[in-house]
Amino acid sequence: MAEHYLDDSVTQPFWDNSVTPRLTIDPGDTVVIECAEPVGQLTPESDATDLANIDFSLVHALTGSIFIRGAAVGDALEVEILDMQHKGWGWTGHIPNFGLLAEDFDYSYIHHWALEGDACHFGLNGITLPFEPFPGCVGVAPAEAGRLTTIPPRINGGNVDVRDLVVGCSFWLPVLAPGALFSTGDCHSAQGQGEVSGIAVESPMTVTMRFNLRKDLAIKELQIRRPSPMTLTDSAGYYITTAHGPDLMEDAKNAVRYMIDWLMQNHNLEASQAYCLCSAAGDLKIAEIVDAPNWVVAFHMPLSIFA
Repeated sequence: MAEHYLDDSVTQPFWDNSVTPRLTIDPGDTVVIECAEPVGQLTPESDATDLANIDFSLVHALTGSIFIRGAAVGDALEVEILDMQHKGWGWTGHIPNFGLLAEDFDYSYIHHWALEGDACHFGLNGITLPFEPFPGCVGVAPAEAGRLTTIPPRINGGNVDVRDLVVGCSFWLPVLAPGALFSTGDCHSAQGQGEVSGIAVESPMTVTMRFNLRKDLAIKELQIRRPSPMTLTDSAGYYITTAHGPDLMEDAKNAVRYMIDWLMQNHNLEASQAYCLCSAAGDLKIAEIVDAPNWVVAFHMPLSIFA
């Protein structure tokens, strides 16, 4: 059981089962993985114009691929997340034609976070989130030939943005190509459930993972076992907005709109700042999906993040 190191000098903004692996390991091995800033094009000095002009063909800047000896189609790849360390900076924002409220926010905006120890500082009104990191992208090579974008999640995993992929969790992916060819990146220092602006606290990080094979386990898509607590923000209660109607997507949009209004009125935030905070800290939940013809969506904002 060896430990390996994989730098981010070469990134992989695609999924492709014909790629030459950068690292070959045995089951049981550990890899320390350097993960670049998620879109691979922004720095702490970047502004809204830089965000507006990113090249989507370079998104996401994943590190990989890792070939696991003995991994065969039909196996399950088991991965343990052992450690994640930030590098002092992250960003949130919104861009045109992307995010839950794309029609409301049709311009680019970027907000920089200062990461210090176990805290993510918003930089306004004393708002601070706990550092609760996870990799937004975890995936194996797809079964089909050709080069696929990393933007949507797929059966191979990919850009799942599941906040539960925290340190201490184990997750499983179906092996779809020989060797699995695992890649990861798009690390987030904090994220609300739903990632409503489409962007969390995007951060470069150092990630340590252990890899194993499960030939006794057949799964169709990503599965996760995570530790408690669900979030460190759960300590001072919540403010909750709700919206109802026959369309879950419209309900979700309205619940977030109501929260943005509340943040602007009660915490002196501008609309873009409030939207970013919703994406980084708030949890979008289906409260009720059985009482036809209307459903209820709730949006939870943890009160512990406010000074």
